[in-house]
Amino acid sequence: MLANSIKPFTFDSIEECIDLYIKVFNSAPWKENWSYEVAKERLDDLYHTPKFVGYTLCNYDKLVGFIAGNKKRTPKGIVFYIAELCINSEEQGQGYGSLLLESLEKELINNDVTSIYLLTSKGGLAESFYLKKNYSVNRNRIVMKKSL
Repeated sequence: MLANSIKPFTFDSIEECIDLYIKVFNSAPWKENWSYEVAKERLDDLYHTPKFVGYTLCNYDKLVGFIAGNKKRTPKGIVFYIAELCINSEEQGQGYGSLLLESLEKELINNDVTSIYLLTSKGGLAESFYLKKNYSVNRNRIVMKKSL
């Protein structure tokens, strides 16, 4: 395998992505509590979402990260929702997230996608990353929640 090899996210890569997802999101700064079963269900559901698009990034034979989401048709064109961008904590800050995001953006442009949406934590490293990549806070949308 090559250095910085970007490939489509396939079902064959899902197990490795699950392991990375658990490692990253159970660590700082997120410190969540992902079990294998819950992470597997989340990524399996995402993979099987209609109009799924995703990529993995390997540096030689090691999975460094992945990005994935799905396209949706709107009256104004096709939009893409990034559901997950996951980079190995030990590799963050080295441009891998940028490489994955830019590869995804090029693919989406080539497929007539008009905009990209995502949810991220306010005030964290992820927000800072996306702001540096020319994403902006959408003033027309809010996130609402109701606990049950």
